[in-house]
Order: sequence, then C-alpha cells, then structure tokens
Amino acid sequence: MDYVEIGRTTVEVLPVRDVPLGGPRAMTVRRTLPQRARTLIGAWCFVDHYGPDDVADTGGMDVAPHPHTGLQTVSWLFTGEIEHRDSLGVHAFVRPGELNLMTGGHGISHSEVSTPSTTVLHGVQLWVALPDAHRHAPRDFQHHAPSAVPLPGGAGEARVFLGTLAGDTSPVTTFTPLLGAELTLRPGATVTLAVDPSHELGLLVDRGAVQLAGTTLAPADLGYLPPGGSELTLTNTADTDAVAVLIGGPPFGEEIVMWWNFIGRTDADIRQAREDWEHGDRFGEVHGYPGGRLPAPELPNVPLKPRGRAF
Repeated sequence: MDYVEIGRTTVEVLPVRDVPLGGPRAMTVRRTLPQRARTLIGAWCFVDHYGPDDVADTGGMDVAPHPHTGLQTVSWLFTGEIEHRDSLGVHAFVRPGELNLMTGGHGISHSEVSTPSTTVLHGVQLWVALPDAHRHAPRDFQHHAPSAVPLPGGAGEARVFLGTLAGDTSPVTTFTPLLGAELTLRPGATVTLAVDPSHELGLLVDRGAVQLAGTTLAPADLGYLPPGGSELTLTNTADTDAVAVLIGGPPFGEEIVMWWNFIGRTDADIRQAREDWEHGDRFGEVHGYPGGRLPAPELPNVPLKPRGRAF
C-alpha cells in the first residue's frame, strides 16, 4: 500500500486485486475494498470495478441467486445493462447512470445477469455495511436516475446518486450518511468541491489520470483521504475525459465480520446466516432465473474475527 504525504493530508492508494465473481460462470472483477489494512471508508465496505469487457469474449455477467444480509448493495454502470431479480419480487434493470440500491437487512437473495443486448459491460458494484441498529432491516429496493449537474468552472459534470455534492442532493434514503457520485472531468480540468469535513473519502478512477490532493491515481486505483478537509481538489492530467467514482461517509464506529455475501458482528452471526441459506427460508426465493442458486462456500475451521476501520 502506498502513502503520499501532501502537507497535512495523507493520500492512501489502495492496491487492486483480480477476483473471480459469480461461481462457475465467473467474470473477473478488480477489487480494492476491503483490504487487509482497510476494511471501510465510511460505511462503504466493498468496491468491485469491472470492464469495459467485450461480452462476446467474456460471456458477460451471470450470477445465480445468492444471499445477502447486514448490508446494502449499490449497482452503478458506465456501459451495458444488467437484469436484476430478487426475493422481494423486484424485477428491474441496471442501466448506465442509474442507481439500484438493494437493502439486504435480515436477508434477501437476488440474481444478476447481463442482458442479451449488452455488448460491452462496464461498471462498479459497491456494498454498504448497515449499522447494528438496522442490520436486520426489512428487504428493500430503491431506484434513482440522477441528473448530470455541472461542476464549477466548466470542469465537467457530476451524477450524485447518494448524499450531497456540487449543489445536488440524492433523494435516496440510507441508514448512515453517505456520499456517492460519478464525476466526469474535462481534459486538463481542475475542480475544487466542498465536502463534509466529517467524511472520509475514497476516489476510484475508472478512466484517465486524476490527481487527488496532488497524488496521481491511475485507472482502477482507489485513493483514500481521512476526515478533516472541507474541500476536495481534483485535476484531470490526461488529454481526454477522466471518469471517477467518489464515495464517502463519517467513519463507521463499529467492527464487522464480513464473509462471502454476509455481514454480521460475530462469527456466530455468519455461521447462522450460512446455515439459513443452505437449509432455511430466511433469504426468500428468486423467481425467473433459469437455473439453480449458488451454494455457500465452506467456512474456515477457525473463528472469523471482527474488523473495523483503520486509524
């Protein structure tokens, strides 16, 4: 992990690793959160970045029904289309520039499949840890298509899908304060944005080269900034548009146990969730997916340990 000291601000550059997603028909994604040294950015606990993938070569996305508990999933696409089905009975589509937020709470299951019309698949999949008081919340699904708002000085535009940025506020409700936005920066542009000083921030670069507080981030890099600053300065050093996803929130004050698709507080929470997926009806049933559901992997023989944010 690289650290760059800029005055009193330390930019932490989180390394990326390739991970197969989705069982036997796995596609490869680039994962930057969680890390061994950093589990959370605000309540954000999971960042996967994929594509642009030629579906003719990769086969696209085909993730059979699988469970979630203790978290919310945030789906955001740059290119392509994904069909979503869940045990709440929701049948929806994930499209570029549109937010789909699913609350797992006590338990939900869903499938994700790229549509036949999709030729290039490209996007991010993010998770948010639910605070202990709400981690057994009812299943829920929200959709929001944010408008593009101009950045100061003609530097580009933002689509704010969670929280407030650049004068725009998302109407989507969350269980902790969150920031989530897609930023497009024009070639050579610099922009300074007002941000909540109580938030820690993460910037995931999709394409181009973006300086975060003076530190250049390449595509797939996730740069982290601690709380404390009321402004965020970004510069596109490339001669083409740069695209990045900005996430943030107040430091999450709880330790979590995160394993497979489950978030709990103890090893026992996770083992019970796995048992309920394999043998119970806690997560409901997904209708309309042409195949079986994903079996849970085997748990380790040692207890799973809680982890919190790095200080």
